[in-house]
Amino acid sequence: MALPPLSPAQLAKPRRFELRVSLIFAALFIPQGVHLPYFPLWLESKGLDAEHIAIVLSAPMFLRVFTTPLITALADRAKDRASVLVAMVAMSLILSIGYFFTSSFTAILIVSLLLSIVWTPHSTLADSLALSGVRRFGSNYAHMRIWGSAAFLAANFFGGVAISLATESSVPAMISAGLVGTLAACLLAPRLGKPRRASPLSASAMQKADPSLFTPYFLLCVVGAGLINSSHGFMYGFASIYWKSIGIDGGVVGLLWTASVVAEVGIFMAFTRVFGRTPSSILLGLAGLGAIVRWVAYPLVWPSGAGVAGFFAVQGLHAVSTGLILLGVQKLIAETIDEDKMGAAQGVAFFASGLFMALVTLASGAVYENMGANGFYVMAAVALVGVALIACAGRQPQSAG
Repeated sequence: MALPPLSPAQLAKPRRFELRVSLIFAALFIPQGVHLPYFPLWLESKGLDAEHIAIVLSAPMFLRVFTTPLITALADRAKDRASVLVAMVAMSLILSIGYFFTSSFTAILIVSLLLSIVWTPHSTLADSLALSGVRRFGSNYAHMRIWGSAAFLAANFFGGVAISLATESSVPAMISAGLVGTLAACLLAPRLGKPRRASPLSASAMQKADPSLFTPYFLLCVVGAGLINSSHGFMYGFASIYWKSIGIDGGVVGLLWTASVVAEVGIFMAFTRVFGRTPSSILLGLAGLGAIVRWVAYPLVWPSGAGVAGFFAVQGLHAVSTGLILLGVQKLIAETIDEDKMGAAQGVAFFASGLFMALVTLASGAVYENMGANGFYVMAAVALVGVALIACAGRQPQSAG
């Protein structure tokens, strides 16, 4: 179905569009760059054990798999998506203040569940604004999005420094302060009106729109990629706690997280030149193999005497285990799905990745409680299953027809 033509109002480019969207991306990723590596440390400082930490981290993941597609689809039907983004950020800021008044497991879990509903859609809504600018005005998405990666790096590093100076108690304050900056940036968001076509609200609507989304080849690749990506759940939940337990300083922990993002950005920059002609299924398989090597190496670094330098080397594999997954899934969609169905395909990939990440993160608490760093071997097994599914996909036809 062809898209309706753009109206004169939609063709009018807002002033300094790229600058305003770049500012939004930078602001969005500051609180995220604090939350991902350091929120588990704050949970531990509140007296939560590994299993309770896993529940607090995973329960919002289960919830957002269902709520985020619904909110973003409803945003497509609003008068302007920028207004929805502002409302989501404002509610996130208000809810984040709840962490200042909670200390019990139940209270922290409730705040985290409510916060995930309104916080998770931030990036998706910002992406939709940026991509509308790409289509309507010829804006360069990468040039805008890169400021989000830069801000995430800075938050990783300076968050670690702050923790080393002020302990883990500073984490909620840094998250709320970051959301204050995000709200200020989003108030400047360009107004673009409604998109020309709204997103489907359900999996049944997506399937009706394009049955090719549910071919064995596409599903095996997406599920395999989701499993490989989910094997990172143990690291996201407990790597900072593990590093702290063996005496690594908070500032160095921040540098370790920063190194992984730098490696990921590096693979983005080299991707077209190195992997531009590589089939997506090969890319996903390479990502899985990189993840297996990474998880097998993790428990061996400290006992072998490789020290912090060894952890930096292992963190460099983030370029393969995560970077190639992100790029491989996008290449998979581009190779197998018609352009007007790509939004629905993204929804299927988001569901698979989010569901498996939630399941693995939930299980990670018991794994860390009983196995410590050896739990990375379990993650290697998870990634191996993902590689096996992708290998099976290679034997399937790539389209329904």
